[in-house]
Amino acid sequence: METKDMMMTSMLTMDKEENEGDRDKGKDEMVGEEEGTQRENGRLMLADGLAERGPKSLTSGSGQQVSNGFTTSTPQSPREGPGTAASSGGTASVPGGGTGSTVPMGGLRTLVVQQTSLERPRETWSKKMDFLLSVIGYAVDLGNVWRFPYICYQNGGGAFLLPYLLMAVFGGVPLFYMELALGQFHRSGCISIWKHICPIFKGIGFAICIIALYIAFYYNTIMAWALYYLLSSFRPTLPWTTCTNSWNTANCNRYMSSDHNVSWSNSSTSPAEEFYTRQVLQVHLSPGLHQLGSVSWQLALCLLFIFTIVYFSIWKGVKMSGKVVWVTATFPYLVLLVLLIRGATLPGAWRGVVFYLKPDWEKLLSTTVWIDAAAQIFFSLGPGFGVLLAFASYNPFHNNCYKDALLTSSVNCLTSFLSGFVIFTVLGYMAEMRQQDVDAVAKDAGPSLLFIIYAEAIANMPAATFFAIIFFLMIIMLGLDSTFAGLEGVITAMLDEFPHILVKRREWFVFGLVCVCYLGALSTLTYGGAFVVKLFEEYATGPAVITVVLLEVIAVSWFYGTNRFCNDIQVMLGFYPGFFWKVCWVAICPCFLLFIIISFLAFPPEVRLFDYHYPPWTTVLGYCIGVSSFICVPAYMVYHLLNARGTFKQVLYISTTINVMCIHTLSICRILPVDAHTLTLATHFYWHILHHTCFQI
Repeated sequence: METKDMMMTSMLTMDKEENEGDRDKGKDEMVGEEEGTQRENGRLMLADGLAERGPKSLTSGSGQQVSNGFTTSTPQSPREGPGTAASSGGTASVPGGGTGSTVPMGGLRTLVVQQTSLERPRETWSKKMDFLLSVIGYAVDLGNVWRFPYICYQNGGGAFLLPYLLMAVFGGVPLFYMELALGQFHRSGCISIWKHICPIFKGIGFAICIIALYIAFYYNTIMAWALYYLLSSFRPTLPWTTCTNSWNTANCNRYMSSDHNVSWSNSSTSPAEEFYTRQVLQVHLSPGLHQLGSVSWQLALCLLFIFTIVYFSIWKGVKMSGKVVWVTATFPYLVLLVLLIRGATLPGAWRGVVFYLKPDWEKLLSTTVWIDAAAQIFFSLGPGFGVLLAFASYNPFHNNCYKDALLTSSVNCLTSFLSGFVIFTVLGYMAEMRQQDVDAVAKDAGPSLLFIIYAEAIANMPAATFFAIIFFLMIIMLGLDSTFAGLEGVITAMLDEFPHILVKRREWFVFGLVCVCYLGALSTLTYGGAFVVKLFEEYATGPAVITVVLLEVIAVSWFYGTNRFCNDIQVMLGFYPGFFWKVCWVAICPCFLLFIIISFLAFPPEVRLFDYHYPPWTTVLGYCIGVSSFICVPAYMVYHLLNARGTFKQVLYISTTINVMCIHTLSICRILPVDAHTLTLATHFYWHILHHTCFQI
């Protein structure tokens, strides 16, 4: 394997008067170690140096920026880890740059280790565009197509854009940026990253993995429905355009644009509605959640095909999935553009656009509008699912994740806005055709908006078969991107946590994970599977993931420290985050998340699907599913405290604050694949610091 020269920096500071003898002894030991290490692992040298810390860029004398703040004559490896910075003014910060952990500047020494490694380097993206498309494909999902347009017109049309943008600027984008920066700096998944931040919060990573599994249980079923529609579109006549099929009822009205003598009543059902409810879902065969019925073999085969695509797209890692997203992430935009042009030419399209954007400023006085705006931007950008951490961990160390965060989040919000025009031009056309108001046509939300209303509108267009094929193919690809990302977040987390067991067995682990997801999704393939999908969507992911992200923000901003986090970003990107970002991470984002949680608890959603009202016991079941993932956080805290050595005060202190020093050293050594001998040497010096600073409490 090709060898690479690596550089690790470490700082040792001791009190001159009290530890003069110890320091001289440490020098002698270090020189002795140098002679042996040169022959085995490279060159070990002791250098004096000091790097500035603060809002200025860390650059070398020649203008070349390096990760540890020291000059170098050779280009730095993109895998080179973050170093440390010392503060001016007589003190030097420990690794991480926290303000509460400063030491005198007199005895500062920098240990520079240049050595060769035979360890397997961490996988990286083949191209920068692979990463951007993967993040965009993850953030732009089915919710952008159906949830945003529905919530927008329900909460005041154009007036809703004001709270939506405010929540994005002060809540969604800062969280998005924070996760990208954390993942890129520590280069770890959502479980092992907590060893470098705050070990006692490691349960957050396990909770995220469980939530991701719950999402995989129901989210892919929606793609199975779309695949069923796609296969049904390859017919001379679309099956949801006629009332002469075996699944149709007497209330079915074939109301095409050419049928002027047919009247539409409140009891009427369209062929598209009956095809969706009675043929695809077959919900009429299930009375509710208490009796789901048997599994639909057609949907089971469709879901098997979906998971087969997923497996062969992610089994080799991000280099494989990064190529797949060039199709799955770009094709939906092409289809959206085609559908927008077609919808704008339909009669009555202007009615839908006016209904979509007409502002109702009085609704801004309602707290419901602000709650919906906060929840929509959070679930649209998708922080807290472990995906952004995983994707960013495969970036080069000096990649500008700040620009990436602004770019991808902006694309996501603009896509949601564009999807609204695509949907509502068609809804205006449907209202014109039925001679009804737009709000009467747009009463359905969620998947029904796509599989009933939009499917029926497509059936009325010229070249209906073509538009049906590209539309449902777009739905499948939107879902595939999010599934790739969600499972990659779990895979990266587990491989980083158990590398010796799983790294060389990635293909088998991914196969087992996909099998678990398929088996867990079987309940959503039953006749009452649509009721299960709705239950998972409302309870299994929403409150749990928001609570987990709240704890994540608190752990990073309050325990790890915003100053330390900003110093990490400065070392990585060369500039210090501004005051706006620090305020958002410390105060605004926690308040933003707490506002959503309290709103959900104060105004629990009334869950209903078609004519089925969920009984009270299903609410209890939903909360139990949500708690089953969140319980990992306090459970791991108890486990960590019981198994750690030392007094309770020492263990608690190390687990939440100063342990970051030693953990940060191990983070550097993990980013730089050093051998055991060098790691022991570096850890020895940091343990000396720990002994004099931490265990004196």
